[in-house]
Amino acid sequence: MASSSRYAIYYAPESGSELADFGAKWLGWDAEAGQYVPHPDYGDLPLSLSEITVRPRKYGFHSTLKAPFRLAHGKTVADLNEAVGEFAYQQPPFEIDRVSLQSIGGFLAIAPVSDCSEMAELAGNCVRDLDEFRAPLFEADFARRRTAKLSAIQEDYLQKWGYPYVFDEFRFHMTLTGKLPPEVGKQVLARLESELSVPLSRPLAVREICLLRENSDGNFYILKRHSLQAGRPGMHSGFFREARHFG
Repeated sequence: MASSSRYAIYYAPESGSELADFGAKWLGWDAEAGQYVPHPDYGDLPLSLSEITVRPRKYGFHSTLKAPFRLAHGKTVADLNEAVGEFAYQQPPFEIDRVSLQSIGGFLAIAPVSDCSEMAELAGNCVRDLDEFRAPLFEADFARRRTAKLSAIQEDYLQKWGYPYVFDEFRFHMTLTGKLPPEVGKQVLARLESELSVPLSRPLAVREICLLRENSDGNFYILKRHSLQAGRPGMHSGFFREARHFG
């Protein structure tokens, strides 16, 4: 029987960076520490920040590489962690030259200004190379995904890979809000543009991937940060940055 806990592989900005700290406070959940944090007080917003961020909060500030999954029969979290480390060892670090705040289907997110082939390749490799650890979806999972009115190719990906937005359907983005009415979205966007003007003026470094686990209340927390190492001098298999919760 597959484990009831779910795991995920995400990109998350480097721990301690300005962008990571902002994302944790904005969402109200710090996946690095595995704890809730107070929202900033933005009295000029039309809704409370808690309402604005309720949908993305439980996942932490991230972009999905391999969507949440239960472990396949016979696999352990130690097996998965080792495999993610070996996978990361073979992937090169890179930078996304320009990112910006964008509206995607009514929610606000940080996304590349133009296509990033390195990120698309990293995500595709992650989906494919680590799929042996994914247990089949439950029928309820299929039903939930299909409420989004999937295209034929998305339905095919859902059946084969457990997630509809992979490979050519993948789009790197770090979600900051739930779906917002247009007028609310404009006001929230203005606030985010003001708060993020400095970190979004810099390239986005992609040097790590994260293994996360879902806790009992449905929030995801980082078990390990694994360094992308291909092409780095002096690095070796198994190197990782450890979060607080693995064990």
